[in-house]
Amino acid sequence: MSTTASTDWTALPVPTDASGWIARAAEVSAVLAVDAAARDKAGDTPYAEVQLLKDSGLVTLLGPVAHGGGGQNWTTAYRVVREVSKADGSIGQLLGYHYLWNWAARLVGTSEQWQQVEAQAAEHRWFFGGAVNPRDNDVVVREEGGDTLVFTGRKSFSTGSKISDVTVLEGVLEGTDQHIFAIVPSDSEGLTFHDDWDNIGQRLTESGSVTIDGVRVPWAAAAGYTDKKFTPRVYNTLNVPTIQLVFINFYLGIAAGALETAATYTRTKTRPWLHGGQEQAVDEPYVIDVYGDLTAKLWQAEAFADRVAEEGERLHADPDAITPRDRGAFEVRVAAAKAVSTDVALEITSRIFEVTGARSTASGEGLDRFWRNVRTHTLHDPVAYKRREVGRHVLTGELPEPTWYS
Repeated sequence: MSTTASTDWTALPVPTDASGWIARAAEVSAVLAVDAAARDKAGDTPYAEVQLLKDSGLVTLLGPVAHGGGGQNWTTAYRVVREVSKADGSIGQLLGYHYLWNWAARLVGTSEQWQQVEAQAAEHRWFFGGAVNPRDNDVVVREEGGDTLVFTGRKSFSTGSKISDVTVLEGVLEGTDQHIFAIVPSDSEGLTFHDDWDNIGQRLTESGSVTIDGVRVPWAAAAGYTDKKFTPRVYNTLNVPTIQLVFINFYLGIAAGALETAATYTRTKTRPWLHGGQEQAVDEPYVIDVYGDLTAKLWQAEAFADRVAEEGERLHADPDAITPRDRGAFEVRVAAAKAVSTDVALEITSRIFEVTGARSTASGEGLDRFWRNVRTHTLHDPVAYKRREVGRHVLTGELPEPTWYS
């Protein structure tokens, strides 16, 4: 990431609106694109890339303006994630997850808690990681001495935590079914992040496992608890549709990046087929058709994703007014967008090779990283279950029940 040194981000004016922040994300994406394929191949921990997100201000996008944040909404955050993901799907995922963990205090915490967290996060440009995988029921939280909570256990995934300033922990209070979330410094004693993320895609997300060995936090840090009691709100359950929209947008960003990179390759390197009678690959009828087909599908999926994100703003704007029906209806729409984005991203990232040619499969070109990234993360939760949520709602009016995971 030597290219980061060429831009003095502090000398640039701080964006003040959505279009300005999206333009800033495009500038960051251009920096990342320079050596994206080489960095993917090297698989090194992305310290420089995360520093770039900090220096450019993107990490503060959702934070309060009064404390140095961008003051933007989720619709803008999703667009920023998509823009960054065009160049590097791993960094787009890290940024999207950061936004969710930063927002977790507002989703779950008391007003006093989330205001304090968001102010500090914006002022210090914290980067968030999360040891939050509710499928792993092996983190137990026990009470000690009346005013302390002790987290102990292991999570099989901990995206971004190794390169973060703070980590969101999640566990179940001993002897109960109560989930407890708390934000702790990532260098806390008892937190050990393991270098065991070795997958075909999203290689730079630092999504390895974490051991949590007696990490202590005060009861006062338990998000949403007052006098050791949690008062649930429907808004607490908006975590799944919110993170699913993060997924949707970095899938679409990866797909857009694949299409742009392939088009550049076709213009500059692809040779016309010897039986086609064309002098340039860009004049091949089948090449033109594929690019037209894939672009139309991408634009359609992007428009749907943007529309669903905008529908969610009403829920974020008035958290206390959300009803279970509001929440369920929104999740159905998100599920539909997830199904569409998954299909479109997988199709685009695999079919680009049809219009770039055999030489484009050279490892030095790095075109395969787009498909590997999408293929890896779209397995997070089976898309068939998202289609089922939509189908059940259409046929019976059923709305999905809230869960902590998917």
